[in-house]
Amino acid sequence: MREYQSLAHTTWNCRYHVVFIPKKRKKAIFGGIRKHLGEVFHELARQKECQIVEGHLMRDHVHMCISIPPKHSVSHVVGYI
Repeated sequence: MREYQSLAHTTWNCRYHVVFIPKKRKKAIFGGIRKHLGEVFHELARQKECQIVEGHLMRDHVHMCISIPPKHSVSHVVGYI
């Protein structure tokens, strides 16, 4: 069974698949920066009341499945991160 979350007047389960790609697909995500980026993404998501359900940091892009409450727009959260 899915885990639904709720606010004052809504019950929701909004999850989005987001992909970040550096300009010209530079292979810049590796080593120490990879661990640091994971922590930074989780902290920024927490600040916007969101949760990163699953994420993968590849050498040239980032995949995230992020749970965003309906009171926040997806574009504002992704722009913030």
